[in-house]
Amino acid sequence: MTFSVSYVERDDGGARLRLAGELDLSTAPELSAAIDGLTAAGETRVLLDLTDLTFCDSTGMAVFVRGDNQAAAAGGWLRLTGANGRVERVLRVTGLAEVLRYEPESVDPASRSAS
Repeated sequence: MTFSVSYVERDDGGARLRLAGELDLSTAPELSAAIDGLTAAGETRVLLDLTDLTFCDSTGMAVFVRGDNQAAAAGGWLRLTGANGRVERVLRVTGLAEVLRYEPESVDPASRSAS
């Protein structure tokens, strides 16, 4: 399966990226570029929807952390939602579920305490 990143603007002005397919060494640069583009455009609150992500390796996890660091440096956040199966398991085993405040069913972490 190929990898894709789709941008969806949220009502609160934040950005939502919907990821689909496999996030690995060969596709991670696409996600990095998308996050960099949002940061350059002034977005400080980014939600990554992982509902359709079927695989994520350590390279993809590193992109999540780098994106969160970029957002935090600008006073914002990067959050994850919707992971399932192996992707959710890797988030939990690595501890990134806690670090990135992963909420499996949260559509918008801004509706709760996101900072």
